[in-house]
Amino acid sequence: MPPSDKALVPFVSVDHMMQIVHRVGLAQMITRIAEAIEEDFRRWDSFDKTPRVAAHSPLGVIELMPTANDRHYAFKYVNGHPKNTVDGLQTVTAFGLLADMDSGYPLLLSEMTLLTALRTAAMSAVAAKHLAPTGAKTMALIGNGAQAEFQSIAMQAICGLETVRLYDTDPQATAKCAANLAGRGLAVVACDSAEAAIEGAEILTTCTADKQYATILSDNMVGGGMHINAIGGDCPGKTELARAILHRSAIFVEYSPQTRIEGEIQQLDSDHPVTELWQVIAGTARGRRDAREITLFDSVGFAIEDFSALRVVHDLARETGLTLPLDLLADPDDPRDLYGMLMRAAG
Repeated sequence: MPPSDKALVPFVSVDHMMQIVHRVGLAQMITRIAEAIEEDFRRWDSFDKTPRVAAHSPLGVIELMPTANDRHYAFKYVNGHPKNTVDGLQTVTAFGLLADMDSGYPLLLSEMTLLTALRTAAMSAVAAKHLAPTGAKTMALIGNGAQAEFQSIAMQAICGLETVRLYDTDPQATAKCAANLAGRGLAVVACDSAEAAIEGAEILTTCTADKQYATILSDNMVGGGMHINAIGGDCPGKTELARAILHRSAIFVEYSPQTRIEGEIQQLDSDHPVTELWQVIAGTARGRRDAREITLFDSVGFAIEDFSALRVVHDLARETGLTLPLDLLADPDDPRDLYGMLMRAAG
């Protein structure tokens, strides 16, 4: 007997996700996710929150990121394995689920490798929107891998970015990023050092991949008035910024119990003051205080951002019909007779 419609779970495949993005438009998709993040951050207190559950190995990490409010539950499975590229594999892969709190039934299962790139870029742009100096038009982008183009396009769409200055230790990554950004209305400058990339930039984004304590930015590279999006330090033992930069900066985070374990601030004392970004978005805390202040968004990614992205995709999947129905849930005629359903299948 075929399953009923209520037992079929819509699945958004990688192909579906790409079709949805092209139908909506990449910049518009990122903007829509950014708007959902801001909406959910304004109702921060309505969510269950916990640091993500992580399983570490010498080569990478696998994480589960859950959250819920009174209507929906969501989780994301995601890995981070920087050495994967040597074997032709992605550094980050992910999938996620959105479920109904009243019934517990899944509403959507989705790929999240592409979606994570979109929401990470959206989150960076939301932070810059609230923290970057007024009129910022130039970004230095240190680390030109899989996230680089999304970061640039998000900053252009949401913050009015005009110029991106690129640097990566691998010149081929920079060339790839510059080629991909050609024709998108951005002035793209390939640089031969991090110091050169930072010249004239008001926004500085670091998104490197190596799982190690690293100093991508030294203290003398960061001048007054800059906004830093540090998105590459995202697990214990992995950082990008010199400790002295943190002491000179007003630090903003997503969820401080998680960021103190995984972010740049793992280098600092546990009582070092930080502000959670939702407070700035909700108007209960100040963002940038003056033009000379250095603001730092120490971003490690948080489950509420994935929740926001999944609910956007859930809406778009229903609008476009771009899903595959999965026979994921048992659906006996009598909810108490799961055994009978199994036995009848023998015939």
